[in-house]
Amino acid sequence: MTSNPTSFRTASPQQMAQALQHARDYTLSLFDCFAAAGMDVAERVPQLRIVNPPLWELGHTAWFAEWFILRAADSSHPADAHGHCLLSKGDDWFDSARVPHRSRWTLDLPSTGALKTYCREVLDRVLDKLSREPNDDAALYPYRLALAHEDMHGEALLYTLQTLGLPAPERAAHNGHQLFAPSEISFPGRTIQLGSAEGNGFVFDNERQTHAFRVAPFTIDSTLVTNAQYADFIGDGGYDNRQFWSGAGADWLMRQERSAPRYWQRDGGQWRTVRFGQPATLAGAEPVRHLNLYEAQAYCSWAGRRLPTEAEWEYAALSGHPAFRWGQLWEWTASPFDAYPGFQADRYREYSEPWFSTHQTLRGASFATPPRFVNARFRNFFLPERDDIFAGFRTCAWPG
Repeated sequence: MTSNPTSFRTASPQQMAQALQHARDYTLSLFDCFAAAGMDVAERVPQLRIVNPPLWELGHTAWFAEWFILRAADSSHPADAHGHCLLSKGDDWFDSARVPHRSRWTLDLPSTGALKTYCREVLDRVLDKLSREPNDDAALYPYRLALAHEDMHGEALLYTLQTLGLPAPERAAHNGHQLFAPSEISFPGRTIQLGSAEGNGFVFDNERQTHAFRVAPFTIDSTLVTNAQYADFIGDGGYDNRQFWSGAGADWLMRQERSAPRYWQRDGGQWRTVRFGQPATLAGAEPVRHLNLYEAQAYCSWAGRRLPTEAEWEYAALSGHPAFRWGQLWEWTASPFDAYPGFQADRYREYSEPWFSTHQTLRGASFATPPRFVNARFRNFFLPERDDIFAGFRTCAWPG
């Protein structure tokens, strides 16, 4: 998979208008899945650390676009927006930096109908303003930021549907993975340019600054580890043998009392799973998903392999090698999420910097990622224990 030619990073005003409308329609279609289950009311939504009340999330995405586009905020600092929110208490409700996660279940939010009206009004005004913008990176920056933000929340809403066992829209839940024969690819050592260059569209702050980075020779899987391969690890006592687990991984395993990946269920001599609330066959040749970093590391230890670094992954993904397949699931890497040299936070100040060193980098994309968002240089990041996301992994050989 390669970067899509209609990437949001370089989209024209006309392309951006279509993308913003598409993103909002998708957000609303996902929200309606929660509403159909009565979960547009916050108190009916389980209070889990890994989800937000859908009504709050709906309002937050529209508020974010209003903040950076309509109110032309210089940054995410509370004093840096111009004018007032269209909602009298919008800033108090929807500023994620100021509204603690646990409090989002007890806010006196407007009704579902009122928030949908707010979403429509914000989008109408955004599209009107966009129609007068030049095709210029600086002018389009806030629109691209708001679109990326909504696309990320769209994917988050989809894995929340999975977490809560709710049906998803058919087009969103479709994940007919192409199956490829596994193989290994060897790459020679090389100095690569890591990160995204300025001056060619939108760049996330954690991708800056572009810098030379020496990658030693390495050998990497062409495809992701499959369900069948991971089942072999389980069958060989992988979850019972602590020698395969890191210290942090063993601590997590002891707290969870886990003996298989999230959603795996034994049915006689076979494994089955649950997809958006429905039982499903666990196809052996499909990439294994809903694994956290510790499970990926343990498998690697058992197999005598290792996870790729994010530099190795980026080198392979941008190499053009026809056998290197990516984009089905996010992929755990061996790299903690840290700043590149010369890092400076962008307008959305809380996007990267608060999560350095505590989160782990994932690369690639998933079946739930909009094609316009897919980019081989994008750095995703989550806490190591997260297994609700659409993530898998591939392995590398140890040197020598």
